[in-house]
This record gives sequence, structure tokens and C-alpha cells, in this order.
Amino acid sequence: MRARCRREGLLSACQLASAALPAREVKPILRNLKAVAADGRCTLMATDLEVGIRLDVQGLAIEEPGEAILPAARLIAILREAHDEELTIEADQTACIVRGPTLEFEMPGEDPAQFPEWPTFTEEKYHEISAGSLREMIRRTLFAVADETGRYSMTGVLWDLDGETTRLVGSDGYRLALAQGTATSHGGHTTKGQNPVVPTKAMSLLERNLQDDPEETVKICIRPNDVLFRTERAVVYSRLVEGRYPDYRQIFPKKPATKVTVAAAPLMTAVRQAAVMVDNETKRVAFRFGKNKLTLEAQGATTGRSKVELPVGYEGRAMDVGFNPAYLVEMLKVVPADSELTLDLIDAETPVLIHCGADYSYLVVPISLKSSPV
Repeated sequence: MRARCRREGLLSACQLASAALPAREVKPILRNLKAVAADGRCTLMATDLEVGIRLDVQGLAIEEPGEAILPAARLIAILREAHDEELTIEADQTACIVRGPTLEFEMPGEDPAQFPEWPTFTEEKYHEISAGSLREMIRRTLFAVADETGRYSMTGVLWDLDGETTRLVGSDGYRLALAQGTATSHGGHTTKGQNPVVPTKAMSLLERNLQDDPEETVKICIRPNDVLFRTERAVVYSRLVEGRYPDYRQIFPKKPATKVTVAAAPLMTAVRQAAVMVDNETKRVAFRFGKNKLTLEAQGATTGRSKVELPVGYEGRAMDVGFNPAYLVEMLKVVPADSELTLDLIDAETPVLIHCGADYSYLVVPISLKSSPV
């Protein structure tokens, strides 16, 4: 394989594809990228055997088609440090050579046949959604997903595809984010009766592949054990997370709630101000709801005390609710600063449901204030 390329374009593609490389040692061959140059285009492949990507690289002039293994870390380092804007890459089983007008690097080659294969997108049943809408839905749910130390079935985003409606759910057991959008079903594709959870790594990789083009669409095919995403420039593949995801519909409060309206930006400011005095032991801010006023208070064992007042639309009885401020700040970062939020309050022990428009809901479990010094 031999091709000419622009340095910055190839660097960007290699960095994007390398996000699928394994974080831990699996097989030595997986430390590399596989390049396939054929039919006038070049495709980069990377995988950790659970998540994989096929990425079309733009701006390459293929001089000799073929397949090759490219050492990912070394190649990215070369492209980052090089100053020549146009480079030539020549690779086979024996060597990978990068040349420019002022430089030349030679690295060992490997057999492309040793690189694992995984499915391409040839499905006739799938959902299609705009890239912009999907990227926003991912951004609004991924932050709430449990990390590797949390509940295994929650270490990913739940997909609920039914007819023209798409719902993404992220939760770690202490908060739950639900984003909803419109998609088009083809061939009767649905997740009804399934419980598909796409792992965090695959969701992050997909998000990075979504471009700013408002005309771009994404095809999604969820199968019994895996999922395929087709964007304008890539196919992202992932196995699904094992285990049964809790029924998110049953988690939402059923009792009548008292409504509170508040602007997102002032609430963000007030929470961050009050949280200055939160320490590692308490990790809570007291929200004291009164008539048309919200008072936020925090006090640490050694840090000090804070008190911040904020006007809100509230006509109910006085109520005190405790929250981990980090859970609110993370949510407030993903909603428009000028948006108006509605909080559904029931009591100090029941999870609070926060709405931002008709397509985004955020449920957060309160923290007891019974032993709070504030």
C-alpha cells in the first residue's frame, strides 16, 4: 500500500480511530490501526474486540492499493511532530515507511491478515436520525452513566427505539437522564421487547464521529447482541452491555408533584456558589424552597458556611431538600443557559424530576438533611 496525504488530515483521522484501541493489553496486533486502500479511498480500522470503527479517510491520493498495519502510537507521534504538510506512507508486511520532503521514518510491519474482522453495515432494518439531534441526546445522557465501578448493566446508555421515537437513558443509580428525539424507522426496526445498552466507550466514539453538517444522518441497527452505527464517514460497531437494565419508566415518581420554575443559568450560578463550602464528607447543598424564593446553604466540617438566595416560581409549602451539587451542575452544563427548568417536588425523600422542554428529563435522588449542620 502506498498513498500521499495531508499531514493534518491523516493525524485527525488516526486520533479519531485510535479512540477504539484497547485501554488494556488484549492482543499485540490491536495496538495498531489497519489501513485498507482500494477503489480510490482509504479506510482505517481499530478495535478492542468489544468496540470497533471503520473510518473513511479524506484527502488521500492512493498510488498503490493494498492493506497494511500502521503502528498507531508511533504514527500519531510522527504526524504530530512533523512539519511537512504532505507525506507519503508506504507499508507492507515487512515495514511501514513515512516520508516527507525533510524526513523519513521506518517502523516494523505486520501481517494485515492477523487483524480481526467485524461486521459492516448492510442491514435493511434500521432507524435513521439526524446527526445533530443524536449528538445532543448523547451529550445529555452520557454524563449520568455509571463508571466501571458501578452497576455493570448501567455502564452504558439504554436505547429505546419504537416507531418514530428515540429515547436514550443514562443512569448510575443516583440520577437518571432521559433524552428524546425523532427518528425514522426502516424495515420495521424496533427495540421493543429488548433491553439494549451501548457501552460508554462506543457512545463516546460515536459522538466524536458526528459532524456539524445539518444534513448528515446516522443509521442505527440494534441486533440481539451488538449494534452498528453508520455515519457519513464511519461505521462504529459495539457489543451490547450484558445484564438487565432497570425499567426507567417505573422509576419516575407517581405522586402529584409541586411545580417549581427556575432559569437554568441563575440556578447554575447559585449551585456553584453554594458548593464552594461543600467538603468531601457532606457533599450536599440544602435547597430551602419558600414562597417565590430558593435559599441554598452548605456547610463543611472545616471549610465554612455558604448561603445563596435565588428567586423562583414557587407557591407551595416550605420544603427542604438536599442534593449532591455535582449531580446538578453536570446536568445544567448540558441544557441551554437561557432555558427554563421545571422541578417536580414531592418531599425531601422522593427523587426530584427536572424537565427542560418536552424532550429532556433528569431525575436525581435527594440526600438526607437530618444530620446536616446547615
